Amino acid sequence: MARRKRKKPGIFSRIIKFFIVILACVILLIPALLGVVMYLNAPVQSDKRLLITEYPDGITRAEDDSYYIEVRRGESAQSVGRRLEIAGIISNRHFWYILCRLGNEYLKTGMYRIEMPSSQIAIQRLLVSGRQILHRVTIPEGVTLKKTARILEDAGICSAEDFIEAAADPAIVGHYRIPNTTMEGYLFPDTYLFPGEYPAARVVRHMADTFFTRLGHINPAAIYMTPEELNRYVILASIVEREYRLSDEAPVMAGVFNNRLQIGMALQSCATVEYIITEILDRPHPTVLFNRDLEIRSPYNTYLVPGLPPGPISAPGIVALQSSFFPAETQFFYFRLTDPQTGRHYFSRTFDEHIRAGQLVPKGRL
Repeated sequence: MARRKRKKPGIFSRIIKFFIVILACVILLIPALLGVVMYLNAPVQSDKRLLITEYPDGITRAEDDSYYIEVRRGESAQSVGRRLEIAGIISNRHFWYILCRLGNEYLKTGMYRIEMPSSQIAIQRLLVSGRQILHRVTIPEGVTLKKTARILEDAGICSAEDFIEAAADPAIVGHYRIPNTTMEGYLFPDTYLFPGEYPAARVVRHMADTFFTRLGHINPAAIYMTPEELNRYVILASIVEREYRLSDEAPVMAGVFNNRLQIGMALQSCATVEYIITEILDRPHPTVLFNRDLEIRSPYNTYLVPGLPPGPISAPGIVALQSSFFPAETQFFYFRLTDPQTGRHYFSRTFDEHIRAGQLVPKGRL
């Protein structure tokens, strides 16, 4: 008896089977895919995060186990993800980048507070939301510690008293190996974003970290200097900062002061006397210095005491620091303001030239 031939499945049947197989694979893959997403998105466990002791620039950890992160202007999502991963806030920067690409939204510049535990999705949504909790504050170049404290207090960041106390904390001063009693001169003048009522000690540390970061860019060799050697450059920079008004004159002024130091001549900087009056004696800032002011007994009075003062007298910026490390080589020993409107000075080699230049100077200006 002949066997009946089995019919081959029709094209429609084969298509149905193909889609059934695909559907089965998708059904099986979805749980696995969801598991991977849940694993990568999950908050980093606290025991792993607490192993991190050093954080990338722009990220700090608060005592309540939250984190403050600054998203810089023009910074890419990859850069932010890399810093978050290094800080132990997220587990995988590649998943972070995928989230940012899928969302097709830019991270907004600013400072944010990340409460832990937080998933990667929650963190990404926070950084694209623009919900900052920070105050923008600008610390001008050449300000003193006390003036910085008042600026921060007026901005609602921390009290002036707490800031001054933190800047004189031996633990903080010792951490940065500052051979002085305060952080005067080592808190970089810049525009910062800080949370309201932020701990003063963290403000000081952030500004000091910024100082040493910028210092490394200006002169990489500075990190190999002894604290005392570096301190001399910072002191000189703090004086130059208060003396110059035109950036092209700053290295020339630094050269003048170096020439005086080399022969043991007094620096005779008006800025050091003003520092004594306003910061040590707590008097109003003088508009004119008189002979009686130049006779004030103080180690900071560079009219009476040869050499550098005991510590910095202001917060030097990039121009002043560069000038201190790389002064102009000149034969000048004197300079005098000759144009109050532009801030132009006249530089001279001899005292006689200096006296003749004084005929161009408004009365009372040294």
